[in-house]
Amino acid sequence: MAANSQFEKGRAGEPVRFSGRRLGQESERMRLLVRVARLYHEHGVRQPQIAAQLRISQPRVSRLLKEAAEIGIVRTVVVVPSGVHALLEEDLERKYGVEQIIVVDTAGENHDVVTALGSAGATHLDATLIGGEHLGISSWSASLLATVEAMQRRPVRVAEEVVQLIGGVGKGAAQVQATRLAAHLADLTGAEPVFLPAPGLVSTPQARQALSDDHVVRQVVDAWSRLTTVLVGIGSLDPSPLLRDSGNAIDEQELETLRGLGAVGDVCLRFFDADGRLIDSPLEERVLGIPAAGLLRVPRRIAIAGGRRKTAAIQAALRGGWVNTLITDVGVAEQLLRD
Repeated sequence: MAANSQFEKGRAGEPVRFSGRRLGQESERMRLLVRVARLYHEHGVRQPQIAAQLRISQPRVSRLLKEAAEIGIVRTVVVVPSGVHALLEEDLERKYGVEQIIVVDTAGENHDVVTALGSAGATHLDATLIGGEHLGISSWSASLLATVEAMQRRPVRVAEEVVQLIGGVGKGAAQVQATRLAAHLADLTGAEPVFLPAPGLVSTPQARQALSDDHVVRQVVDAWSRLTTVLVGIGSLDPSPLLRDSGNAIDEQELETLRGLGAVGDVCLRFFDADGRLIDSPLEERVLGIPAAGLLRVPRRIAIAGGRRKTAAIQAALRGGWVNTLITDVGVAEQLLRD
């Protein structure tokens, strides 16, 4: 074979071997790849300076850097800071098939959980509300209260409407607070508030129907069909301290009935079992709020919920697709991954 031949022909089934000259060329190319990669990634030399130093063109420097990444000479390693749970979030997103899960650190006490969730919720909304949103918000949740309190007023309008998803639950003062929550969020986002001036749970199906026929309530129902994002809490069968203090509207006998039907939690008083299936109970006909089907049609459904006692309810809400974005604490997140 001629001395300057680039290849030696192998027999059938044998790998093709490079000649000495070809091996030398490959060695020089690899040396150049490593040199360019080290200059750029380890020493911070910019591509024009590398081209001048090595007397090659800048487009060739760019091609060499790309090739170095493709063949594994350069490997990108992301160093995760303390307090960031990217791998846990990604594992949970895959497990439950949801768009986004945000995990936050807490000190473990209830107050700290709520504060941390509120801060994370506010940060997420500040980053993702970019304009034209029709927001829905459920009425009475410590995590939602903390979120809205932590938000900053936006200099430009980022939402068209803020709509109550359910009437107030509990005593009259609690129902007023639900209205104030929606009003505050509307003020922060530049939106028009759309209030549901009625209790979230009434005494009979007939009372619910009479309120539903009111023209003000019908306007709220129309607004539900325009929603692009909802902010909700996730309730457990064991009422939170906030709901107890506000006069939780569901009495113990009704809760026992729901437990007997397999309920583990709710979103906007729509109760579901451990697999996230809607519970068919007499309570359904007395709730004045967005129907389950309407809620599930909203493109972005954000739940801000945490605390160990809510783990089963949060898991069921994920399984049933009630939410597709979850902001929760690391303790709950780790349990969700294990179960």
